[in-house]
Amino acid sequence: MSTVWLADDAELGRRVAVKILGPDAARERFEREARAAAALSHPHICQLYDYGTAGGSAYMVLEHLPGGTLEDRLRAVEPDPLPDADTLRIAAEVAAGLAHAHDRGLVHRDLKPANVLFDAEGRAKIADFGIARIGAGGTLTEAGTVLGTASYLSPEQAAGLPAGPASDVYSCGVMLFRMLTGRLPFAGAQAMEIVRMHRDDPPPAVAELRPDAPARLERMVDAALAKEPSARPADGAALLAALRDRDAGTTATTVLAPEATAATQMVAASPSSDRRRRSTIPLALGVLLLLVGAGFGLAFLATRESDDAPPQPAIPLTLPPVVPTSSPEETPPETEPEPTVPATTRPETTVEATTAPPESTQATTTRPATTAPPATTAPPPATTAPATTAPATTTVEVPTTVETLPTTAIPTVETPVTTIGGTG
Repeated sequence: MSTVWLADDAELGRRVAVKILGPDAARERFEREARAAAALSHPHICQLYDYGTAGGSAYMVLEHLPGGTLEDRLRAVEPDPLPDADTLRIAAEVAAGLAHAHDRGLVHRDLKPANVLFDAEGRAKIADFGIARIGAGGTLTEAGTVLGTASYLSPEQAAGLPAGPASDVYSCGVMLFRMLTGRLPFAGAQAMEIVRMHRDDPPPAVAELRPDAPARLERMVDAALAKEPSARPADGAALLAALRDRDAGTTATTVLAPEATAATQMVAASPSSDRRRRSTIPLALGVLLLLVGAGFGLAFLATRESDDAPPQPAIPLTLPPVVPTSSPEETPPETEPEPTVPATTRPETTVEATTAPPESTQATTTRPATTAPPATTAPPPATTAPATTAPATTTVEVPTTVETLPTTAIPTVETPVTTIGGTG
């Protein structure tokens, strides 16, 4: 159809590729290729710089890609496969270029390693849209004609049916098979025999030829080489989404979208990964409810223990220590106290005592009698001590040692009897 020359762009000072139409080739098809390339602008598609005629010959000026072709790289390592990291990267870059073309209504129809070139940085780019199908318009191919390269031809193309985005996906699956195994899924001496195999025969499993192949890429090959277009990834976008799906390596199967209704159609998530994602939310809610319930339970227990615990003795620091008379469990004294306190008596403060633990010590508190100023009225005291009585010595059993504090005179005020630690 054409010849390609390496040339120098005198105006911009750069290397370019000049594709010149052959003397016996169809000019209309050449022009369609130029229009198809001009409609695309993507990092993984060879860029078209110019189109025109000179000396009666049509030509295209294209981006120069000095990194060689994918065919060159595969032949260099045969019969071994490419490194898996390179295989995944190249497949994803080709799928990204296909997604851009399919989104603009272009079907390549002749995707093969010889049409995948590399730039100086090693990025893969799709080239040669010479037989591309543009949109839903008519083509230059007669009905029933097999057009493409036999080794990478989709089953529908082999049957003479129109090619769609899923046809490019099939061709990409053949390239992926070869990159993973170092060989083609179908091979033969006659081109038409190979075409028949693509149409009728199931492809061999990648695991049969290479058991250590990455499971995720193996499943992608199986999906892309399905005989029915509806069973493959719908287009380049769906293929790219599947290749970039990190969860696909942990699932048993990958369910693909059945219809090619949009260029951005994505691959459906696998059931097991969906179940894992769906189970995360109720698990988190269950943990949160458990923590809240534990908090309420601890608060309840703390409150219950606080209510049930025996009252601890309260030791005044601002009043002289006094003699405890009774505990909450004891029977109140039968004798009613006097309503008033004589000038020669001093009201005493009741301290609630509790049973000391076994390791507690006994402290002796000595309170000398003092003459308090006369009080007009006072609430009923727990006990009454005459002023003429000698200093009393009482033994109190408390958890800690009570220091003897000095006794001070209490001013003459109307002060109720203070009960510390009692029930009020």
